[in-house]
Amino acid sequence: MDSMKGQRVVVVGGTSGMGLATVRAAAALGAEVVSAGRRPLAQRESVPGVEAAEVDVTSEASVRMLFDGVGALDHLVVTASSGTPGAFLEQDLATARSFMDGKFFGSWMCARYAAPGLAAAGSITFVTGGAVVRPPAHGSMITAAFAAVEALTRALAIELGPRRVNTIRPGYTDSDMWAYLADARRRELRRRVAEAMPVGRMGTPDDIAHAAVFLMTNPQITGAVLEVTGGETLVDALDGTP
Repeated sequence: MDSMKGQRVVVVGGTSGMGLATVRAAAALGAEVVSAGRRPLAQRESVPGVEAAEVDVTSEASVRMLFDGVGALDHLVVTASSGTPGAFLEQDLATARSFMDGKFFGSWMCARYAAPGLAAAGSITFVTGGAVVRPPAHGSMITAAFAAVEALTRALAIELGPRRVNTIRPGYTDSDMWAYLADARRRELRRRVAEAMPVGRMGTPDDIAHAAVFLMTNPQITGAVLEVTGGETLVDALDGTP
């Protein structure tokens, strides 16, 4: 993990949160990084030496165009999630499909169109979440989509070998996903999570980036789900958000 010099890394969802942290971590190790996402280029935080690209993971044409432009690469990390989760009895089929399309098929398309250019010693890393093992209320499609991505991970590890395919499963992470909370409620969430977790803290995007770099650079890990939850699955569930 001392150097990724000469390696080309594409991070889809690299414009914020865990994806942006991964972009920074890989670039700091000398990798040539492409940060791809839906956010317009003019609205992004600039990272020195990082190439920015736009992509919509719900559009096959957009994903294909991205990887046609990228060409050869060593590693792909997909953190992007799009769609509208919600209560099961309040959804119609189109709404339910939106999250499956954005998370599962978005990840599938990125892998599908990156794989032809992926180095034999390269890797694909997906990101899911603790909802796989601890489903949240009103989050059935989140759980289903995450579980599908983890199943895809194992299947692609066999089909794409020797290229490696893994997934990171974060727990409570202090990222942009909580931006809808007022400052006081977000501080309360951090406090409650810190009190509940064995590690005594809420996760950060940098924790996920560290895991992503580990999976990219360890040549003996494939078909794995790396849990980065601070021990969340070992303790009682938090009662929703504050």
